[in-house]
Amino acid sequence: MPLRSQEPATHGAVMIDSNSARFALWAPDAQRVDVEFTTGRRQPLPAQADGWFVGKLPCTACERYRYRLDGKLVVADPASRYQPEGVHGPSALVDPAAYRWQQPNWQGRPWHQAVIYELHVGLCGGYTRVIERLPALAELGITAIELMPIGQFPGTRNWGYDGVLPFAPQHSYGTPEQLCELVDQAHGHGLMVLLDVVYNHFGPDGNYLGQYASGFFREDRRTPWGAAIDFRRRQVREFFIENALMWLQDYRFDGLRLDAAHAIDDPDFVAELAHRVRSEIAPGRQVWLSVENEHNQAHLLEQGFDGQWNDDGHNALHVLLTGEREAYYADYSESTIDKLARCLSQGFIFQGQPDRNGRPRGEPSAHLPPTAFVLFLQNHDQIGNRAFGERLNQLCPPQALRAATTLLLLAPMIPLLFMGDEWGCEQPFVFFTDHHDELADAVREGRRAEFAGFSAFADAASRAQIADPNAVNTFNASRPLAPLTHQQPWRLFYRQLLALRERHIVPHLPGIRALGAQVLGPQALSARWQLENGGELRIDLNLGPTAAAVDLPASSARLFSCSQVSISSQQLPPYSALVSLTSIPSTEPAHD
Repeated sequence: MPLRSQEPATHGAVMIDSNSARFALWAPDAQRVDVEFTTGRRQPLPAQADGWFVGKLPCTACERYRYRLDGKLVVADPASRYQPEGVHGPSALVDPAAYRWQQPNWQGRPWHQAVIYELHVGLCGGYTRVIERLPALAELGITAIELMPIGQFPGTRNWGYDGVLPFAPQHSYGTPEQLCELVDQAHGHGLMVLLDVVYNHFGPDGNYLGQYASGFFREDRRTPWGAAIDFRRRQVREFFIENALMWLQDYRFDGLRLDAAHAIDDPDFVAELAHRVRSEIAPGRQVWLSVENEHNQAHLLEQGFDGQWNDDGHNALHVLLTGEREAYYADYSESTIDKLARCLSQGFIFQGQPDRNGRPRGEPSAHLPPTAFVLFLQNHDQIGNRAFGERLNQLCPPQALRAATTLLLLAPMIPLLFMGDEWGCEQPFVFFTDHHDELADAVREGRRAEFAGFSAFADAASRAQIADPNAVNTFNASRPLAPLTHQQPWRLFYRQLLALRERHIVPHLPGIRALGAQVLGPQALSARWQLENGGELRIDLNLGPTAAAVDLPASSARLFSCSQVSISSQQLPPYSALVSLTSIPSTEPAHD
């Protein structure tokens, strides 16, 4: 059996040869650690300095084991590579070099080519069913799929953000080998594969670190999930950095997205992680790092990170499309079109301005390229954090959604779609988990309490209508069904726009810079960017029900219009978007 030759990772169990593995557990609160194999064999791990227990033991790949601490507590390996029986079962040894890669020379794709498609592996049916969808996604014009977190979580269904064993791919989705095949097959279709990782907390069920490695956490700092992870400790930092490198090296993911980086209470760690990835990935490979960061810390996008999910852009567009202004949308309820103009021309909306609570938020971002920002109309958070998980096609006029989609797919930011967007999926996407007993009650009631600030759910009776996250029906209702005949026009619309993006926009994105955005009316604007070759990209957008006066570009410059725009008129029709390119010879006629 082939085995990798490099030095084993610090944390966890790594095969050395076909008959032995190196086991390493950081358990500073324990006096003794034994490795118990499910065959009945038990062997001690020698104690080393700084709370480590490390040893080379005879074993073979696929053997299952647990750690027994001080003769009492029995736990899975916190750096387990596979949990075939779930978080409370034994860990399984994995040889990451056993999979025979069919695309060994894949080096990735440039970031500016990214058109990202976020999906949930469980709702799609597991790794093998995702593989079946790859040809259609590639044909659509997608260039990257992004998997919601797959680190082992309790039960068989979960958003993925309650993971407790981050090195182990979720067992209910398939085997580690099947995950390798998914990445391999995607590369064969020219698709990058990105992974959402959670380094800001552990889930509430199945994490026993606090019982033998209390130093993993700091009680003086609290997060929404409990005590903060203590990134001041080298052992803790290495745990997560090794995890990032495992996904990128052993599974050959093309990039990672750090969930809620603002909740990592040590910005130093985030920068170090990026530095380690850049220094340890083989030369020639293109690997991409992005963040979710409510603090809008623009400096991270100059310290090894390629992009940030731009919630500012989504929130402004959502207010314009739906009129919703409660909760965090209140920050975007005033002068919304001006805020969108700032987003399109400068990146972030909040660049130090106070939010609705009076706290300054963000850093200046106008110096960053548009490709440093990932723009979206929907994603797992923005749909799933709604009480009933409705999608935009159920919340705004279809013509307005077509105009906003035109902006999304032809603007120079990196576009992200959520699974089902491309056919106007009508199934909801609702928060779901697989907890039981008291924890299930707490999660259900906590979920409903989150909406108490919305007028529609001000009383307990209205909140009781919100689905129980733990009910299997909640999970099943969120499965995106195959598109029906009446939904095919949406897919054709997306395909047309992405073909235009690939041919006319993407080749000119390196070196692009914003030229500003002009407000035309309460829901209309005109934004311009200078392309690397000196040409100009312009998007005139009207998300309102009335026409907006504008000095329209010549018909010869028009690349795409999602509605009829009269050549002689100087009016941008309601719910419309007009995309124009100048100084670039075009053989494409305008499309209506």
